[in-house]
Amino acid sequence: MCGSELHALPEGVQRVSRFLQDAGHPHARQMLDGAARTAQEAADQLSILVGQVAKSIIFKRRIDSVAVLVVTSGDKRVDEKKVAALVGPVGRADADFVKTSTGFSIGGVSPVAHASKVVTLMDAELKRFDTVWAAAGHPYGVFPASPEQLQQLTDAPWSDVVVQA
Repeated sequence: MCGSELHALPEGVQRVSRFLQDAGHPHARQMLDGAARTAQEAADQLSILVGQVAKSIIFKRRIDSVAVLVVTSGDKRVDEKKVAALVGPVGRADADFVKTSTGFSIGGVSPVAHASKVVTLMDAELKRFDTVWAAAGHPYGVFPASPEQLQQLTDAPWSDVVVQA
């Protein structure tokens, strides 16, 4: 990528693409034919298991209003109590908070290249897969990574943050 091809892309995708390029990530972002606002939509378009979708869930930490990002496997549900035990009490984040704190709209929140500093946790369940797919800053944008690569890109600790079946 030389950079000129980024100008036709949405700003969030441009930011993620630059981040991945600067980090030396071996896989470029891809644009899907349709929106993938949910893990199931992404899995269907990519012909992968829902669990291979690395979904980004944003919470609002109550003590200081900092965004808390949980990157979790698409087939799992985040356990707020487990998240709170790691970072302090959290609550749901509305669309305005998500956009302001990450620079991305819900449905396209990337695990990297945020508008401001966020606290990030990586769901250890992602390690079940060789490759996972994360949002690239827009509902049509995604990028692949191994769970280890994604953890390195986010510099987030592996955590047990999901509801156990």
